[in-house]
Amino acid sequence: MSKAHFGLIGLGVMGENLVLNAERNGYSSVVFNRTYAKTEDFLKGRAAGLNIIGAHTLEEFVGALERPRRILMMIKAGSPIDAMIAQISPLLEDGDLLIDGGNSLYTDTERRVKELESQSFGYIGMGVSGGAKGALEGPSMMPGGTKAAYDAIEGLVRKMAAQVDDGPCVTYIGPGGAGHFVKTVHNGIEYGIEQILVEAYDLMKRCAGMDGLAMAQVFDGWNQLEELSSYLVEITEVCLRTRDPEDGGDLVEKILDVAGQKGTGLWTVVSALEMGVPVPTIYAALNARVMSSLHSERLAAASVIDAPAAAAAVSLGEPSKGMPALRDAITLACIASYAQGMALMVEASALHEYHLNLSSIAQIWKGGCIIRAKLLQRIQNAYDTNPDLANLMVDPWFAEQVNARLSGLRQVVAGAALAGIPVPCLSSTLDYIDSYRTARLPQNLLQAMRDCFGAHTYQRVDREGSFHTEWL
Repeated sequence: MSKAHFGLIGLGVMGENLVLNAERNGYSSVVFNRTYAKTEDFLKGRAAGLNIIGAHTLEEFVGALERPRRILMMIKAGSPIDAMIAQISPLLEDGDLLIDGGNSLYTDTERRVKELESQSFGYIGMGVSGGAKGALEGPSMMPGGTKAAYDAIEGLVRKMAAQVDDGPCVTYIGPGGAGHFVKTVHNGIEYGIEQILVEAYDLMKRCAGMDGLAMAQVFDGWNQLEELSSYLVEITEVCLRTRDPEDGGDLVEKILDVAGQKGTGLWTVVSALEMGVPVPTIYAALNARVMSSLHSERLAAASVIDAPAAAAAVSLGEPSKGMPALRDAITLACIASYAQGMALMVEASALHEYHLNLSSIAQIWKGGCIIRAKLLQRIQNAYDTNPDLANLMVDPWFAEQVNARLSGLRQVVAGAALAGIPVPCLSSTLDYIDSYRTARLPQNLLQAMRDCFGAHTYQRVDREGSFHTEWL
């Protein structure tokens, strides 16, 4: 019997869909799952009649693969990946390649690349975005590791990836953990945009008294615009239109307001703090999820901490006109989320010598992935024009957007503050933009204070050197 082109370990929904994707694109596969019953169900169900076989053991799995073996692991990040590497490594031969397609911490991937390459095996940490549907129909993929390892899978992943006008949504990201780092930042941007959209929903509901269908109509209008047309705006509309089958009301209003997370947003924020890159919009989104988890505390606090005596009117703009003030606020916050993520990748690229191509990264995010949006073409254009762009907001097109829409953001944030409605991402975005455009910040006084209590010294604006003053 001929050997399979491709191997998959881990038959969760993402794993199943990726192997079906590979088979549809002409790659025969062998699959292995910790429990063979899961494998058997897959072979009798979705994989029935396809060029996919199952293996009872890792030895059987490895033996069924053509060389050099290409093995995709779709299992839980962390210790399960290390355990699988330890189990399968003795069965591999020179030139065989392991691919981690989960959401692994990029520093873990850095370590694994070094360990596996030292044994003459290839190792790729590959971010995969697009959810279950994207995995099946074509995701965005972010592979990192050695270039030689990427070359060994390039033909496969280019066929499996989502396709847009200027090519497949996959490219070689860079060495070591570069692929998983870029996926982490992708997820941080995703956190930001999701929170931005739920803040828009909250303002429409609480300030304008709109129901789900009315809000969905506004989101549908926004999705027709270049600046906001995106997968996340699209599915927000879908969620708001969906009715509860029991009473016909808005289903979203029956959902408990406690959000989950899987760690990648946290990793984005921690990485940014470690690298000294401000990502306040993304941090605010993460913090909003954490705050939502304090459900019982919030319920108790609502009875003892007063809301504003008279709810202030928040001017969002007429729904029939697309709520222009709110639209401008949402647009700028989404731009800020992308800008902060791109700035973080610039710093990581320099720090870890990843040599990231931000234009290429924007290109592969245009299809398949969760943050796909028309705005990414503008981002791609910006980095094509100036690969050394310090911040997306100073690109001429984006600067024009900021200048044209900033008054709407101010109006919405000020009104929400007076009404006592939390808008963490919108307010953090306003702080971010105002801080970034301010030529002189008040941290000169902070430096004076640090020198006063700890003799940390300071620099002067009128001459070079470090200085200390006996303040007391």
